[in-house]
Amino acid sequence: MKLPEQFKEENIENIRIYHYVEELVVSYKSHMEPLIEETGISLTECPFFIRIGFSENSNQQELAEMFNVSEGYTAKLLRKFEDKELISRREDPNNRRKKIVTLTEKGIQKMEEIMSLVDQWEEKVSRNISDDDYKIVKNALFKMVNEQ
Repeated sequence: MKLPEQFKEENIENIRIYHYVEELVVSYKSHMEPLIEETGISLTECPFFIRIGFSENSNQQELAEMFNVSEGYTAKLLRKFEDKELISRREDPNNRRKKIVTLTEKGIQKMEEIMSLVDQWEEKVSRNISDDDYKIVKNALFKMVNEQ
């Protein structure tokens, strides 16, 4: 990743976290966009799909709230995943009006394919740091997002 001019090592502490995140997002998108098309899930849809894969008992309302989108948009996206046989919806035993969303076997395979692409990107962006530094970064990021 080639950084803009303002990123100078002697200036590290004056660079906002925002700028690092912005550079990482651009790097992620440029890595994923040409590869993700083959999965049949767009880059915009990926966060939803990944969240379903890593969550237990997700439902449409929670996904809509989590991604700050309408329940209508969420329903449309879930229908698309369902039509591709990537997810299934079952009644929540505690609230029959809610449907719990889970990945199907086909969805699990698709998830593994997508996560392999994500892992390739992570390896690419972290290849210049030591294993110890990588752990430190992950710990710091965990603390930052855990405070939200």
